Amino acid sequence: MTAEHNSSLTVSPCPILRGAIAIPGDKSISHRSLMLGALAEGETSIRGLLLGEDPRSTAACFRAMGAEISKLNSELVTVRGVGLSGLKEPVDVLDAGNSGTTLRLMLGILAAQAGRFFAVTGDGSLRSRPMGRVVTPLQKMGAQIWGRVGGDRAPLAVQGQRLQGIHYQSPVASAQVKSCVLLAGLWAEGETTVTEPAPSRDHSERMLTAFGADLSVDRAARTATVRSGAQLYGQPVTVPGDISSAAFWLVAGAIAPEADLLVQNVGINPTRTGILDVLQQMGANLKLENEREEAGEPIADVRIQSSQLQGCEIGGDTIPTLIDEIPILAVAAAFAQGKTTIRDAAELRVKESDRLAAMATELTKMGVLLEEHPDGMEIWGGQPLEGAVVESYGDHRIAMSLAIAALQANSPTTIRGADCASISYPTFVPTLQQIAPASVA
Repeated sequence: MTAEHNSSLTVSPCPILRGAIAIPGDKSISHRSLMLGALAEGETSIRGLLLGEDPRSTAACFRAMGAEISKLNSELVTVRGVGLSGLKEPVDVLDAGNSGTTLRLMLGILAAQAGRFFAVTGDGSLRSRPMGRVVTPLQKMGAQIWGRVGGDRAPLAVQGQRLQGIHYQSPVASAQVKSCVLLAGLWAEGETTVTEPAPSRDHSERMLTAFGADLSVDRAARTATVRSGAQLYGQPVTVPGDISSAAFWLVAGAIAPEADLLVQNVGINPTRTGILDVLQQMGANLKLENEREEAGEPIADVRIQSSQLQGCEIGGDTIPTLIDEIPILAVAAAFAQGKTTIRDAAELRVKESDRLAAMATELTKMGVLLEEHPDGMEIWGGQPLEGAVVESYGDHRIAMSLAIAALQANSPTTIRGADCASISYPTFVPTLQQIAPASVA
């Protein structure tokens, strides 16, 4: 494995994978701990924070609004919050970088800051991603938000208002939409309720409750309700390992001829474990060890060994529990016997890249037989993959998924723009070198 021109990565085949892997902190929980810490009274201490570019964008935005956030590191980050009434109007545009979570969740907070004005933007990728899915419910609450394409694209301008609670029937199962509306509900008059068509990640509900919000959840009805008036108080937060990062190594171990990997401290929140369910459905030799709970989040070590994978169907209510893992599951499908069908995943077309098109195009270059559909793809697996020159599209999950596929191709593969992996996984390349030293060119 070699870095070329500071961005490309060449990965050589490596059939033997061994080792224990420490993964970065969960990105979703990292964002929320910084945000709620900034909105709380007192001090929040965060251990295990993800050091990727996205949480850095969140920290920078809330520093600009008056929160005191220490230098980010994975050992201990302290946040001295300003309370629900203490955010300052920033003197400059708030820049969310590449982070959709930062921008979408922050819009719910900004919209409720009565009398204050905010301008928000992001990088080129983020400015192309739809924001209407959060702007629409916020406007129903009384928010004043303007932006490109009728308020659907950043840059966006927000004039804070006194909001009214609503019952929002979300047309999509999206933790970002749900979290944005619930965060706005911390200030809105009365109750704010979100009902989803299928369960999505519940990190916001868990953390809001831990910080003192008046929040209730009806899991059977897929509904969460927050009532304004409660104050938030700083808390100690331990961020578990990100199951989305673990997914790369779980697939790597499953498809390698000789593999025994232990992925440590993985968050196994039941709203996030679709990747485990699907891999087991495909026949993966996978088991959970040392199960425990920390800071309200279930955690385990996950052992994966070489497996004979079989194709399966991935769709329906499972999709929200593994939406970020579909690119790496497409790699698993390429090595599984028979056909794998991925459906109901049109959401992937509006991520950092069009992930369905990206994976279909690049896996085809490596010799995978597949057919792309508007909401997914069909993959006929089990044939040897060929080394190729492939593109990351500036998307961290595409880059890392292709690197895992390259480990079992028949010749070296070069991934252009692979340095984008640092967005969510700054130590991806060193970890790859740790478990697959034979892949080092």
